[in-house]
Amino acid sequence: MKTESTHLPDLNDVKPTAQDKINEFQEKGHTLIEHVISPEEAAVYQKVISNAAAKYNEEKRKLEDRDTYGKAFLQIMNLWRGDDAVKKFVLAKRFAKIAADLLGVKNVRLYHDQALFKEPGGGPTPWHQDQNYWPLDTNNTITMWMPLVDIPNPEMGMLTFASGSHVNNNVFDYIISDESENAFEDHVKEKGYEISRPSAMKAGDATWHRGYTIHNAPGNSSDKMREVMTIIYFADGAKVTEPQHKWQENDRQAWLMGKAPGSAADSELNPLLL
Repeated sequence: MKTESTHLPDLNDVKPTAQDKINEFQEKGHTLIEHVISPEEAAVYQKVISNAAAKYNEEKRKLEDRDTYGKAFLQIMNLWRGDDAVKKFVLAKRFAKIAADLLGVKNVRLYHDQALFKEPGGGPTPWHQDQNYWPLDTNNTITMWMPLVDIPNPEMGMLTFASGSHVNNNVFDYIISDESENAFEDHVKEKGYEISRPSAMKAGDATWHRGYTIHNAPGNSSDKMREVMTIIYFADGAKVTEPQHKWQENDRQAWLMGKAPGSAADSELNPLLL
């Protein structure tokens, strides 16, 4: 049964993104934009997204029975395909316009959404680069990371960035794992990247980071679920590349509907958003 979306707040209004945020994003590979949605809008969509995440969550193991990746968060992807109310959030032009402005492009397409809920006592998210998973021929990729609840301090699982690390593109072919944590930790120290994260975020604030920006998050030491919704965008005009490993092949099948390498990344799952 799909959630009724008729009376949800409309998120299709757009306005130019502040130039200082664009400059910071271009320099550091990430930026924080406050009040992307209002507290009232966040409260409504928190209920919608948390209900959908609970419905489609397939992780049934106890926290202690999972590996490092499994302990890091509950990850439920492409909720927009199963719930019309979540679809209204994920396809919102307000978000897409910010993504396009930060990337410096005219239009963006959706790659996929994912709810990332870090449970109380949940483990840290190891250092990694998102775009190692993505068989796309562009570096113009960006993720919006929006808490649906207040994150009063970093110890609730605040996203943390190695500023400027996007400039080297793909560093290692490591997925999120203990191995990626160790390799990227050494790399970040060697390069001397500034480690940056917000001291707190309100529900409806959002960080934005490039696909190659190295990032991690501490575990959740609070007694509350860290509820975050993410949306991944890429510049219109991108093409599918030949997968370099099985994880990229998995993404090609799952999020690009198996489109052939060299073809436009414009499947039904990748709608144009502006």
